[in-house]
Amino acid sequence: MVKNYENSISDDLNSEPKIFKRKTVDYQDFGSKFLQKTKDYAKQFFHVYSSRLRELRIILEDKASKKWPEAKILKLPELENLEDEKCVIIGTLFKHQVWKPSILRELSDEIEDSGVIPEKRANYAGEKDQLYLEDEMLRIKIAGDVDFSEAVTGVVCALMGKTLEDGSFKIDDWTFPGCPPRQQLEAPVAGKLLLVSGLDLANDTNSLARDLLLEWISGMAGSSEAQEEAASVINLVIAGNSVKTTDSEQQHSRGLIKSKALEMASTRELSAGINKLDKLLSQILNHCSVTLMPGQYDPSNVMLPQKPIHRLLLRESRGFENLKGVNNPWSGVIGNRLICGSSGQPIEDIIRVCGESDRTALHYLEKTLDWRHFCPTAPDTLPSYPFHDKDLFIMQQCPDIYFAGNTEKFETKIWKNQDNEPVRLICVPKFSTTSTAVLVDLKTLDVTPISFGIN
Repeated sequence: MVKNYENSISDDLNSEPKIFKRKTVDYQDFGSKFLQKTKDYAKQFFHVYSSRLRELRIILEDKASKKWPEAKILKLPELENLEDEKCVIIGTLFKHQVWKPSILRELSDEIEDSGVIPEKRANYAGEKDQLYLEDEMLRIKIAGDVDFSEAVTGVVCALMGKTLEDGSFKIDDWTFPGCPPRQQLEAPVAGKLLLVSGLDLANDTNSLARDLLLEWISGMAGSSEAQEEAASVINLVIAGNSVKTTDSEQQHSRGLIKSKALEMASTRELSAGINKLDKLLSQILNHCSVTLMPGQYDPSNVMLPQKPIHRLLLRESRGFENLKGVNNPWSGVIGNRLICGSSGQPIEDIIRVCGESDRTALHYLEKTLDWRHFCPTAPDTLPSYPFHDKDLFIMQQCPDIYFAGNTEKFETKIWKNQDNEPVRLICVPKFSTTSTAVLVDLKTLDVTPISFGIN
């Protein structure tokens, strides 16, 4: 159970000390909806795209018929003898990119002869990128004046246009599934949510900022106003990369066979990071509930969805009932607000596919709502489980709060769905480099970044 928040402070020696109590609220974890009940890694990834298209096609057919009532909706094989006539086609985007990672290229004769492994690129975008639309049977090259730079493989969409003589499809407009409808919950409770990501405990960076964060949450620092604000925090969400924020093994070995010394050093680093996380959690849990998500470099499976960090690794904190280890991505209800988010891999991968531009992580977080998918680039460039009956990453409800962890900087905005209902979008920055956590008011959806350092 969470201990009551009963730290007191007085600005006047003759006045009564102020006492603040932290309340508890109803908590529901929906993260299990991302997990397949049966595990079969022998399945082909083709089934992921076919099930994704099968479910979203129904939504797009209805949306396209309303947006372009004069145009027929056709399957790709029906375009064979159709030229210069406006129509609508529905399928999954495929972005051909020369610089996209390829195991076949890595095993090519050229690399085998030279023994040199190509250096990993920051992004996959290039001048020769080409966009296609495919369904269960065919693939067609698409062209047009629409901005293709932010398109990624795996997005299901409807295109309106016509077939050209060279067999490509020239599009005039396109549309996406859009954000799903929102399920009405009870009125949100008064209270605040604290979001933090990228603690990077293995590298022991920003230890002073972490100490200040702990003191603030536990009510041991600040004025009475600061303590009152801290007491309003009903849940701390740690959005991944608590142990590490980079792959130190890859940095040192760059894909070569690891030496025994490097392997042992990496194991010690991981063990030290887990122990520090365990100690930090045990201190926080005395005062506040915690939702702990795994990240890309935390001790969990690589493929999305990532399973919770195993409680047996957390010897001191695993006995607390108010510690909730959850999946990544995660969805749940806290204080009658539907909260969804990830530790940042889906947004980071979309940025790699789209290349460097003036578009920020917040822009692509918004796009995933319009695409109605948490991880559209999975399994193309983002490792994920080979779902075959149903794509569990398709959004089923419109969230109240939607976040991505481990971004380079803090960003936020209010986005509204087709019913004019607000969604608070939040990019949670890496705490190890920014010393910043994000405070969200569950009742008003107001957001305040809180800095615990000078960087």
